[in-house]
Amino acid sequence: MKTLKTRHQFYLPDELSAKLDQLASKPGNSKSSILTEALASWFERKAVNELDDRFSPRMDRQLRVLNRVESTLNVAAEMLDLYVQHQMTLLAYQPPFDEESNSLGKRRYRLFMDQVARRLGANQGLARITLSHDGQERKP
Repeated sequence: MKTLKTRHQFYLPDELSAKLDQLASKPGNSKSSILTEALASWFERKAVNELDDRFSPRMDRQLRVLNRVESTLNVAAEMLDLYVQHQMTLLAYQPPFDEESNSLGKRRYRLFMDQVARRLGANQGLARITLSHDGQERKP
């Protein structure tokens, strides 16, 4: 009678051989079935690496997108922080709008954007809160 199984011969350490004998002595177990299940489980765990190889590029792309979103959010938070500080401290009093005010506003906007760029360059794009409740500058 032909079987669909192949015979293998190998050596096991004494302690593993004793454990295998103990498990095989229970009703319904055999050394072949125990080793077959163990090898099948081991091969299935190795398949996890195949899944990593398959989905890793997608995860890497998502991580890059997330990093871009985080960078954009940090720029927006830095701009908002600087704008609020500017509005609350430097422009408490606003004169009536005229041509001189328009020119001053454009100059202030350019200075504002330059300051945002310098701050983002200094802290590698990480947003920070500049003033605490007691008026002291704090770092994240």
